[in-house]
This record gives sequence, structure tokens and C-alpha cells, in this order.
Amino acid sequence: MAPPTPRLVIPIDLKKKPWEQKLPLHNRWHPEIPPVTEIKTGEMFRIEMVDWTAGAIQDNNSAIDVKTVDLSTVHYLSGPIRVVDTDGNPAEPGDLLAVEICNLGPLPGDEWGFTAIFDRENGVRFPGLVHPGIIGTAPSKELLNIWNERERKLEETGPQSLKLCEVLHSRPLANLPSTKGCILGKIQDGTPDWNRIANEAARTIPGRENGGNCDIKNLSRGSKIYLPVFVEGANLSTGDMHFSQGDGEVSFCGAIEMSGFLELKYFPHLI
Repeated sequence: MAPPTPRLVIPIDLKKKPWEQKLPLHNRWHPEIPPVTEIKTGEMFRIEMVDWTAGAIQDNNSAIDVKTVDLSTVHYLSGPIRVVDTDGNPAEPGDLLAVEICNLGPLPGDEWGFTAIFDRENGVRFPGLVHPGIIGTAPSKELLNIWNERERKLEETGPQSLKLCEVLHSRPLANLPSTKGCILGKIQDGTPDWNRIANEAARTIPGRENGGNCDIKNLSRGSKIYLPVFVEGANLSTGDMHFSQGDGEVSFCGAIEMSGFLELKYFPHLI
């Protein structure tokens, strides 16, 4: 049997202001704000919500909305909702209200979002959680061949098979080896070995089986990382230091980049 269709208890009309909604919204916490609807214990229900500015920041390719947003109005909330049991008795002080999130997503027709960095005069600060974006060991030749083969196929067929050509036309799914901008440490540019290796060496952009570009914000002081060894001596490398970032560097750039150092302690290798 299919699950019951949730009852829509708070609808939203995106063309209307918060106070014009069928069930008006609120943006403060207070015990005397009256409920706008009621649900019963065990009932599955749906609540629709505006964004935290109620449309003050619009999808118009302009930052003016961000600059002039009135922060005294946030955050607009849907509710309050009165909760009663199956007999109609209201929840009482001292009760424990358990709410399970069964599903969530954007409102149909409004599938977009935004982020912003406000003016420095507003006192924006980021908590520091310093970590290396990249730490890993050198791949074996066999593993390198696997990477290049895998990523070549992804570049050739990935966008077509995923139907993402239009979305990803400027964001390739893979960056294959390239001599442009290539730096190979002690191997001197212009030598036969340099040209061959530069055409085989994997870019550091994605994370792979060797660790690499992990972008784990909690990979910081006091943590320990276990990396596989593929060549004699392991050939550990690290870089891409971050002052802070969210969970994964999902935007460019999704971190506060910086120079820095690591103080590492080597432990006996594990088998």
C-alpha cells in the first residue's frame, strides 16, 4: 500500500507578501502568537515555507537585493501549528514532541537558491578550522593508468549519458593530464622524461584512492588519517591549506584559501 499523501496544512503563494498569505507568517518567537492550523498525533502533514527573506532577495543577477535587505524582518516562519492527540487533547508543558522529517525539497517553480557575503562593516567573521585540502600518497603506475582510463571515459561520455551537457558546459567532469602549467618537482622542464610524465600525470583536482583532494574540514589538529601506500616510500604529499570551509568545497571557491604549515608525526606502517 502506498504511503498516505501528506495533508497540506500551510500553503504558500510566492506572489504574495508574508502578511498576505492565506495563513499569515511570523518572524518572532512568543507564546501569545496564535496558531494558524492544527495537526493530530500520527498525522503526516506538509508545510510550505518562503525563503528567510520572503523573496526580498530575488533571482535577478544583482547584488543590490543583498546590500539593501532589511535584516530586522528575518526569519519568516510558517506556523504556529497547534498539536493535539487523536482525542483532540492539546500537547501540554512537559510533554516531549517528536517530529520526523520524512521528505523535503524546493517549492515547485522556485528551484533556485543563493548565498552571500555581506559588507565587512556588518562584522562578518568566519571561525577558523584550519586543515589541508589535499593530502595523499603517490599512485603506482597501474593505479595511474586506471585513473586516466576512467577519467578519459568520463570526459568522453559522462555529460551525454547524464544529460548534463547544458549545465556542465563550463564545468568539465574530468581534467585529463596536460603539460600546460605542469610542475614536476625535481624533473626539469624540457627533458624527455618531463614531457612523457607531464602527459601521464593526474591532476590534483578530484579526490581518489590515494586520498588527495578530500576537503574534509575536520581533518585538523588532533585527527589521524590512514592513507594507502602504492610506491616504495609512500611519497606523501600535502597542500591546499584552508583557513575554513563548509562540509566539502562544493563551490568555487568554497573555502578560505591560505598558505600554512603542517606538523606531522609518522607512525610505523600498518599491514
